[in-house]
Amino acid sequence: MTPTDIFGYTPDPQYKKSVAYFSMEFAIDQSLKIYSGGLGFLSGSHLRSAYELKQNLIGIGMLWKYGYYDQLRSKENEMKPEFIQKDYSFLEDTGIVFSVPIHNTTVLVKAFLLRPETFGSAPLFLLSTDLPENDEVSKSITHRLYDPNETTRIAQSIILGIGGGLLLDQLNIQPDIYHMNEGHAVPLNFFLYSKFKSVDEIKKRLVFTTHTPELAGNEEHNFDLLKEMAFFYHLQIHEVKYILGLEGDQFNYTLAALKFAGKANGVSKLHGHVAQDMWGGYDGICEITSITNAQNQLYWQDKMLAENLKANNAQGLSTRKKELKSQLFKEVANQTGKIFDENIITIVWARRFAAYKRADLLMYDWDRFIKLLGNAETPVQIIWAGKPYPEDTGAIKMFNEIIEKTKSFSNCAVVTGYELGLSALLKKGSDVWLNNPKMYREASGTSGMTAAMNGSINLSLPDGWVPEFAIDEENCFIIQPAADDLSESDRDIKENSNLLDVIENQVLPTYYQNPTKWSSMITKGNEGVLAEFESSRMAKEYYEKLYA
Repeated sequence: MTPTDIFGYTPDPQYKKSVAYFSMEFAIDQSLKIYSGGLGFLSGSHLRSAYELKQNLIGIGMLWKYGYYDQLRSKENEMKPEFIQKDYSFLEDTGIVFSVPIHNTTVLVKAFLLRPETFGSAPLFLLSTDLPENDEVSKSITHRLYDPNETTRIAQSIILGIGGGLLLDQLNIQPDIYHMNEGHAVPLNFFLYSKFKSVDEIKKRLVFTTHTPELAGNEEHNFDLLKEMAFFYHLQIHEVKYILGLEGDQFNYTLAALKFAGKANGVSKLHGHVAQDMWGGYDGICEITSITNAQNQLYWQDKMLAENLKANNAQGLSTRKKELKSQLFKEVANQTGKIFDENIITIVWARRFAAYKRADLLMYDWDRFIKLLGNAETPVQIIWAGKPYPEDTGAIKMFNEIIEKTKSFSNCAVVTGYELGLSALLKKGSDVWLNNPKMYREASGTSGMTAAMNGSINLSLPDGWVPEFAIDEENCFIIQPAADDLSESDRDIKENSNLLDVIENQVLPTYYQNPTKWSSMITKGNEGVLAEFESSRMAKEYYEKLYA
C-alpha cells in the first residue's frame, strides 16, 4: 500500500513533511462511534482540516467494538450506559495483520482504513484486536474506549503506541514526525528506541500535545506491572529509568512523553503556562509551547446561517436561528415530552460530564434558580447534555439529580446521547452556550467555538481558550471568577452568584430589549472564532511550530 493508495491525493508541497498522528479517539462522523468527548472532537477536526489543506498526515487510532458507550435511559428515566456492538461497512479491511507482545502473549492486530473521501478527513488507520485467532482477553483490548480495568487500559496504550509503530513498518512508512495527541501512545517511544537506540534521535522525530491541566489527571502506573505487560517493549525497568532520568515506583505517561519529545504544546495559551508550571521543574523535559485548539468550520457551521452572517443579514439570521431552534426542540420533545418555544432564550450546558465542569452550578442557589425559571417578563429555557465516564458514579449521580430536580419544570430539559449529532443540534439551536468550570481546570474547551459559529453567544468563565477570544459584552458574556484564595465551596457560591448576576442583568435584558446588540454580538462572535479558532489555522500552526 503506497502513500498514493492511502491518500488518494498528492499532498501540498508546503506540507511535504510526513506526520503520523496518534490519538486514542477520533470524532470524524456521527456514524463512527470511536470517541468520548473533547479530545476526539479536537482530533477529528484536525484530520478534517489536514484533508482540506492536503497535508501529508495520517491518523492512527483504535477501532472500538462497543465505542465509548451508548447513553440511554432506564425505566426510571435515569441515565443508563449500554455497550452495543458497532459495525462499519465503510471501513476498508487492509488485510494487514501483525503481532504485538503483551504480557506473555502474542496479540494479533488487524488494521482498517478510513479513506479520505469517505468523510473528508486525512487517512485514518484503526487497530483492532477483536480477531477470532486471539483469546477472549486479547479480543477485549479494543472493545471499550477507556476500559475501567487497569491492565486492559495499559494494553490499549501498548496497541496504540507499539502497534501503531509496527503498522507503519508494515506500510513501509517512516514518518518525519510522530505526533502523540495526549500521553496514551507513550509505548511508541520504547518501540522507537529499539529502532534508533537514542532518546536524542527520538526527540528529532517526536512531538507531544498535552491536554490535562492537573497532575492527578495524568495517567500513571506501577513500573513492575508495566514491565510485566511488555509496555517498555524490550527494555528493562532500570534501563527505562536510566535513559529518562526517572525515579520511584510509578511511571507517569505525561512526564515520560515530555522527556522523549523534541517539542510539546498545551492547547491554549493559558494551558501552556499551566503545563509549564506543572512540569517545568523536572529535568530533561522538552520545551512546552502552546497551540490553541480549534474546530472545523466546514463540518460544524450551518451553511444557511453562515450565508446570513457573511451578508450581515440580521433578519435572515434571526429567521434561520429560529428554524435551527425548532429542529433542536423536536429532539427535546422526542426525549422529554417538553415543548420549547423558539421565541424564548435558550441556554445550553453541554459537554463531557465531569465534576469540575459543574453542570449544576446554576442550581447552587435554589431559590434564585426557581425565580429565574419563573420570571414571565424574561422567560428562559435551559437544556443540559453530556456523557459522564460510565464508571464515574459521582458524575452520573449529578446527571440524574439534574433530571430529577428539573423534571417538573416545562422549561428545563436533560437530553441523552451526547455525540457529534446531538452536539451539533445543541450548538445550532442554543442562544447561549454556558461554560462554568472550576478555574484553570479547562485546558481548552472547544465546544464554545462551534457554538459561536452557529449564532450562539458564549457565557463563560475566562478559562481555557476563552481569554484569547473574549471581549465582554461585545462577542460574549464573561462570568467573573472568584478570588483564588477562597475555599473551594466559597468559590462555588461566589461564582454561582456571579453567573446569575450576568444572566439577570446582562444576558436577558440584551436578548429581550436590545436585539440589535444581540445580533451584533452573534456576528462578532462568529468573526472572532473564524479568524483565530477555525482548525485550518491550528493544522497550519502545528506544521509551523511543532513539526518544523
